[in-house]
Amino acid sequence: MPTQTKAKSAKFDAGKYHGLDRDALVRIYRTMFLSRRMDDREIQLKRQNKIYFQISGAGHEAVLVAAGMALKASHDWFYPYYRDRALCLALGVTPYEMMLEGVGAKDDPASGGRQMPSHWGHQKLNIVSQSSPTGTQFLQAVGAAEASVYYEQFPKAFEQARSGPLGGAMNHHADEVVYVSGGEGATSEGEFFESLNTASNKRLPVLYLIEDNGYAISVPVEVQTAGGSISKLVANYPDLLIEECDGTDPLASYAAMSRATAHCRARKGPALVHAHVTRPYSHSLSDDEKLYRCDAEREDEARRDPIPKFGLFLVREGILEEREVEALEADVEREIAEGTDRALAAELPAKDSIYQWVYSPDVDPTGSQFEAEPRIEGEPKTMVEMVSATLMDEMGRDERIVVFGEDVADCSREDSLAALKGKGGVFKATAGLQRKYGAQRVFNSPLAEANIVGRAIGMATRGMKPVVEIQFFDYIWPAMMQIRDELATMRWRSAGTFKSPLVIRVAIGGYLTGGAIYHSQCGEVTFTHIPGLRVVMASSALDTCGLLRTAIRSDDPVLFLEHKHLYRQPYNRSAYPGADFTIPFGKARVVREGTDATIVTYGAVVHRAEVAAAELARDGVSAEILDLRTLSPYDWGAIEASVRKTNRVLIAYEDSLSWGYGAEIAACVADELFGELDAPVRRVAATDTFCAYQPKLEDEILPQTEDIVRAVRELTAY
Repeated sequence: MPTQTKAKSAKFDAGKYHGLDRDALVRIYRTMFLSRRMDDREIQLKRQNKIYFQISGAGHEAVLVAAGMALKASHDWFYPYYRDRALCLALGVTPYEMMLEGVGAKDDPASGGRQMPSHWGHQKLNIVSQSSPTGTQFLQAVGAAEASVYYEQFPKAFEQARSGPLGGAMNHHADEVVYVSGGEGATSEGEFFESLNTASNKRLPVLYLIEDNGYAISVPVEVQTAGGSISKLVANYPDLLIEECDGTDPLASYAAMSRATAHCRARKGPALVHAHVTRPYSHSLSDDEKLYRCDAEREDEARRDPIPKFGLFLVREGILEEREVEALEADVEREIAEGTDRALAAELPAKDSIYQWVYSPDVDPTGSQFEAEPRIEGEPKTMVEMVSATLMDEMGRDERIVVFGEDVADCSREDSLAALKGKGGVFKATAGLQRKYGAQRVFNSPLAEANIVGRAIGMATRGMKPVVEIQFFDYIWPAMMQIRDELATMRWRSAGTFKSPLVIRVAIGGYLTGGAIYHSQCGEVTFTHIPGLRVVMASSALDTCGLLRTAIRSDDPVLFLEHKHLYRQPYNRSAYPGADFTIPFGKARVVREGTDATIVTYGAVVHRAEVAAAELARDGVSAEILDLRTLSPYDWGAIEASVRKTNRVLIAYEDSLSWGYGAEIAACVADELFGELDAPVRRVAATDTFCAYQPKLEDEILPQTEDIVRAVRELTAY
């Protein structure tokens, strides 16, 4: 509390305060003080075991309140991080709502009790659901800003977004800005630099706020950042406005944030505000800063604390008298107490609510609405040609669809396109799309997989429908954080208030005679293990068309795996089945009926199973083949019916035998159908090694027709 008084000035000069009037200055102090006391109350509640986690925004309040005043709630878009309590309060999140988050209440607007407190999210205020990984938000903010620009060029796309599921939450304004923040430690993540590269390259309206308190938990900034200053490190990014300010001074912060916001609103490019703040408390209640910060340093930091500094400033300037400050602070304490009492009495989530919002409640891709008969037309197409044809039709139907990834465009330099055949992907799966729909809808990305997926998440959150390509499954791993911790969790962690329905197309698999370790990988089981993500792998051109269209029209994120070996095979070709042909997810295809054994398979192994079944038939063995087509969900009903008929089952798959996809099916058969079996459940799969370059070694490693024949004969002889 300030200890010096001064009479109010007779004449108030807003020019001294960057145009802010008396009420605005008082509101700044009140919001800052409210934020600090919310932290203090949560710390108390955590020690009383009434909440279960606490991480504070103490020391960051001044620049965050300034950001909230420079930007517009429910107009601009916000990707905050865990120290942004004061920003959220300034935008309109109430102390009661924050306390609901702390206790994990059913009506917590951020996550319905699914996330830790300080993981902000508020649909009505355009505060996009925040997660825990550091730095992932930067790329999503870039994607959200791309949506801002896209909707200006394609207004029909915005109307389509408004008419879809969660459409009421979609909004767009011509001058909107996308705010994204992080600590200086988060700028060490590669995704920060990937985002900055794209934001500058495309001159996107992204406002970065880097809240530099000098420490990433216990690691000081000079260890994190070359030269100790992130703003100096990124100074040469084109069209990037950089503002550096004392983030403990709300007026200097407001001036910097206002200039940065104006730069973005004018569509001059991105802006970065580097705010030097303090961290008077430890990183979180799990941390003790006394273990790595000396007393002298901590005392020096205390003198920069924005709360007492600004309170004293208001008194000295005659904006408030000491008694008015005391009344304001008492009012804040009452508001917090009332919000806390209400939150502690609030209803908790029902136990069965954990199953809500894993997938879309609005569109069921396994449903009968996706059952359609093909309307065959034209000459047979290969699988890769079917991908292109399907995308061509869907892009004409839905203006929200954009296609991007490495090398997917026909030619990035459009002036040259008329004289060139065009690339259209390394496998030609996207050939002709840019030529028909333009470079705003089909474009190349940087060679950066996290960049592709992270931006797509931001676009999808804003209502667009990205269909992105990861060129090879072998290189999907840089995007794994975005896929596992961001894409798949968005709907669930926000209690259904945000979603990211997009399609990730990926070329996968071996049998390439020369693909070797880094062009032949499988590993689909890694992704089928992720709740919230649909995983598809077709084995024929016809199924590729129907399943890809279902993936695009569904309301969930889909990993669409396209086997490279199958792209141009003559045996799986099909004439085009029409622009509305869809296939439900979770519905296996009976490739061949049989009575003696069931072969459950998918992908490139389907054809090998067909060849094996033909050989077995010559010996009088009747094998039934099920092509799963979708791996998550998969068709348990078809497996159950077939095993009850044949009483023997073999699961054949291309990935490594141990801990592979077939292990789950084998376990379910053993659990549910043990009494129906006349022989043990068997698996045929790749060896527990990597895929070799030499073709003879590849043949030894990957499952072959003769392996399937041998396994079925052993089953029938058991």
